[in-house]
Amino acid sequence: MPWPRLLLSLPRWAGCVLLVLAVGVHAQAPQAAPAVPDRDQPMHAEADELRYDDVRKTNVFTGNVVITKGSIVIRGHRVEVRQDAAGNQFGLIEGRPKQPAFFRQQRQGLNEWIEGQAERIAYDSAASTVVLTGQAEMRRLKGTQVNDETLGEVISYNSSTDEYKVQGRAAQAKTPPGRVRLTLTPEPAQVEGVVLVPQSLKPSTQLKQQP
Repeated sequence: MPWPRLLLSLPRWAGCVLLVLAVGVHAQAPQAAPAVPDRDQPMHAEADELRYDDVRKTNVFTGNVVITKGSIVIRGHRVEVRQDAAGNQFGLIEGRPKQPAFFRQQRQGLNEWIEGQAERIAYDSAASTVVLTGQAEMRRLKGTQVNDETLGEVISYNSSTDEYKVQGRAAQAKTPPGRVRLTLTPEPAQVEGVVLVPQSLKPSTQLKQQP
């Protein structure tokens, strides 16, 4: 029986439904292995409910969804995951009021992390890109300390090139355009006993002033 039909034949549990995608399932504990790029890692998804759409070849997870893929962690209320013939995964993550979708990934070979949140997050493993849309926030952490922070309406991040693009909100009839904001913390000075503390983002006090 093909795995999509097998999944559909399972009862809808009151607890979590667990699905493992991509390479396969191993019963034994994972063994130490050389570092492998996140896009080449298997994807694991867990949620309260799973529905498979045979027409669109899409798995739809709802309720406390948690997805992991290598160092990547994705959380949201509703997630659609599609996998193509080459094994690439594409996901659309949606949050809910006061609980935005969340994305986190370690930078390859570094003790640094990129994390972000937004109303919606689109993930493309083939292109190694993440697009955060709707009150988007993205942060770069060194260990557990926030080093850089960016706010915008749309943030696009490419983990292969470490490049990102930020767009503000377009002006509407009764709404002024949203501003892109960025905070960059300089590299720590090599002075013994001196520690630089990153500053939090604050709205500009001069935005409403006339020239």
